[in-house]
Amino acid sequence: MAAKKTRKKRPANGSSLNKSVVLRLFKEQRKPLSRAEVVRRLHLSKKHKPEIRKILKELVRDGELIRIRRAYGLAGAMHLVSGRLEMTRSGVGFVIPDDIRRKDIFIAKKDLNGAWNGDRVSCAVVREGRGGRNHEGRIVRVLERGRELLPVKVFKDLGDGDWAARPTDPLLDFGVIATAPGDMDLQRGDIALCEPGEQLDPLMWEGELVERLGPETDVRVQEALVKSNHSIRVRFPSDALAEAERLPEQPAEDDFSGREDLRSLPFVTIDGSTAKDFDDAVYVERSGKGYRLWVAIADVAHYVREGSALDREALERGNSYYFPLSVEPMFPERLSNGLCSLNPDVPRLTMAVCMELSAKGVVKSARMCNAVIRSHARLTYGQIRDAVLERDKTARAALSPQLLPMLDLCEELARKIKAIRSDRGSLDFELPEPRADVSDDGHIRGFGATQRHFGHQIIEEFMIAANEAVARFLVEEGLPCLFRVHPEASEEKLENLFRFLSLTDPDMARPKEISPKTLQQLIDRVSGTPKEFVVNRLLLRSMKQAKYSPVNEGHFGLASECYCHFTSPIRRYADLVVHRLAKIAIGGKGAIPGGKLLLKIAGNLSSRERAGMDAEREIYRRLMLLFMKDKEGQRFSAVVSQIMDFGFRVELPEHMAEGIIRLSTLDDDYYTYWRHREMLVGERTGKAFTIGQQVDVVLEYADLERLELNFELAPGQSSHDYKEMIA
Repeated sequence: MAAKKTRKKRPANGSSLNKSVVLRLFKEQRKPLSRAEVVRRLHLSKKHKPEIRKILKELVRDGELIRIRRAYGLAGAMHLVSGRLEMTRSGVGFVIPDDIRRKDIFIAKKDLNGAWNGDRVSCAVVREGRGGRNHEGRIVRVLERGRELLPVKVFKDLGDGDWAARPTDPLLDFGVIATAPGDMDLQRGDIALCEPGEQLDPLMWEGELVERLGPETDVRVQEALVKSNHSIRVRFPSDALAEAERLPEQPAEDDFSGREDLRSLPFVTIDGSTAKDFDDAVYVERSGKGYRLWVAIADVAHYVREGSALDREALERGNSYYFPLSVEPMFPERLSNGLCSLNPDVPRLTMAVCMELSAKGVVKSARMCNAVIRSHARLTYGQIRDAVLERDKTARAALSPQLLPMLDLCEELARKIKAIRSDRGSLDFELPEPRADVSDDGHIRGFGATQRHFGHQIIEEFMIAANEAVARFLVEEGLPCLFRVHPEASEEKLENLFRFLSLTDPDMARPKEISPKTLQQLIDRVSGTPKEFVVNRLLLRSMKQAKYSPVNEGHFGLASECYCHFTSPIRRYADLVVHRLAKIAIGGKGAIPGGKLLLKIAGNLSSRERAGMDAEREIYRRLMLLFMKDKEGQRFSAVVSQIMDFGFRVELPEHMAEGIIRLSTLDDDYYTYWRHREMLVGERTGKAFTIGQQVDVVLEYADLERLELNFELAPGQSSHDYKEMIA
């Protein structure tokens, strides 16, 4: 006779009350419940009402529940999807689901329902996409504003302390009537932080100004508003700071117990000249006919316990954020610049990867260990360029005789590793990165490109090798991993690229198989030719964004079957997760996270990484606009970088600037967009514009509110006939 099933009693006194208990109740009841019903069905007393209110609020914020008037319902049961809203310039948006397995959901302008760019929202799918198209949805509810304070630019004093203002985020298309306190010394054009109030109509909100940031021409003001725009935290909570202060300034001898003592090996760090946190050190030596490569990474996991205040804050931040004048680190400086930074001539705790490589640079085996090292030198990329790459006698003489041969060996090995990576098809885009020259008083003096050389590549090659080795190690040990995955490029965009190239060169037709290797061969083929600009831009646009996932989908850009992030736990929380898993793999203690938890962490980290990238792009765009503001009316040499139906974008290589020429400024003809040829063609004259074409332009105006540079074609522009361009 089967044993009689007994139902577990729910907590009568609330002693084990938590989110999972409340969520289980909703799943069992299979209907929406009010707060009072939750209290009653869990057999709780009135004193537990505040706790239930808090738990319900957290479940709504997590996207598990949806508030329906006075009740709450399961988001999944209501076929709703929670995620982050990302707006576009055209006024439509996309919800990036919290569940990274889901595709993005398109939201039309009429279906935004008061949601702003960056908000966490709940949306209903109203039409399923087919043939690779996005689902379409409508916003049901704003779960959490993307920013508590809204940066605004005040432009008119309305009297009685009221100001007319507009959000500095060009993706927020509304005005604000903002009230300022009497002691706030505001000037027209100032940037201030506003606490949003009620929506007055579709195009107007009310708000209260809480802090004046200053004039928009100040780089520090621009940094502050960008941080606010992207919800980048600028202060550590007191409990996290208190935990950091309780940590020692230096590791103790007891900490070295059970670790491999590598202090005698001449490890070095190689970073930029302004870097202050050093989380990786390297050492290379001969091993028979091959090489032995050590990569030692700061052991942040030794000091930051899972679930601690420091850990919770680091997870919330996701990564460190870098700006021209400031850094918002993932950990307080006591850790990031002190105890966990591999500063020279002091002992530091690390997790080390030891790789044995063949004479050709192939990794034959790898092992991991907890170690203690002592960095023998803090080197810069400039020193490596001068002493190792250019072999400048003075620069070589300045280095220790013990280190110089090792650094030469580093270059030798890195070139071999890079050759292997290139041979398997890893993509290398040599695109310049922007660099701003900012004065001490916060004003932009210049704008240009960062100069890169193989000195940067040495460290990158070693870090990629270590990341792959750790990912393979965790897989072989049967442990989960937070993989760094990069989906395959858009097939449609690659088809368009090869169609475009074949129109001007039949030998550049689509290959039978499109793989990272064939794409790298294409990059190499056009290197140094007029087609290099076109191919790099179109290939880059065909790439999808890398992300974190507990499911190994491979890394398309690196042509890697198994890859993770391990080498920057000071700056990336994903690396800290991998460190903890690696410690378990080599015999340490700790709870192995489940797939659902890793999936949630991966979604949060991918979202915060996007915020960091968007913030970096925005601050450099703002500084570029400030730099170009006084150059209105000047003539520049430019390259057409993108063709659209309403005009085309141009890049100014000398100034790392990008702007737009609208068809409305071309008064010599009516132009038609030839999509498959990436070309604008004049109906009467046959005059044409296409990607990669050199043009002379005049800066019409720099629009800091819309974050746009607007150009016109310079007079006397020589024309290109479309027949010649496709012949």
